[in-house]
Parts: sequence; C-alpha cells; structure tokens
Amino acid sequence: MIKGLEKMLAEGKDSAELRFGLGNAYLTQGDAQLAVEHLHQCLALKPDYSAAWKLLAKAQQLQGQTAAAIETYQQGIEIAQQQGDKQTEKEMRVFLKRLL
Repeated sequence: MIKGLEKMLAEGKDSAELRFGLGNAYLTQGDAQLAVEHLHQCLALKPDYSAAWKLLAKAQQLQGQTAAAIETYQQGIEIAQQQGDKQTEKEMRVFLKRLL
C-alpha cells in the first residue's frame, strides 16, 4: 500500500487525502516519524482536516512528544468543533484527558 501511495506522490499527485493515507499507513507500519512528516504536510494542505489532527497527535505521542501531542489535540479539538465533527472531537478529548 505504501509503495502505491509513494508512487502517486512521486508522480505529483499530492493532496491532503494522499498525505493522510501515507501518514496512516506509516503509523500502522510503526514508523511514527514518517507519519508525522506526512501528517504535517496533510495539514499544510488542508488545515481543517480534523481526522489528521487526531492522527498527528497519536503519532507524536508514540514518538514520546507528549507536549506536542497535547497541543495538537487541543488544536484538533477546536478544528473539529468548527467543522461540526463531533465524533472526532469526542475521541480527541478522551485521548487528551489521558495525557493530562
């Protein structure tokens, strides 16, 4: 899966959704560092992508970047509220509470 997504990226088909897919795939594979890189790019392309905020915070947490994860969850909760994405907001609140 990652090879196909990386190929699309190399072909210039960059998008928030592609970056999210790569971030998710790398995180699933256990490479939190590459996940963080792609998720940052995802959010640069689409700052209101609340699911990307949630996944980025998870990746940061797995890297031991607790302070960054807390800040990301807080920002993500605000974005999810603005988007009306109640489920993602609820999940991020639970994850944030565990870190505090």
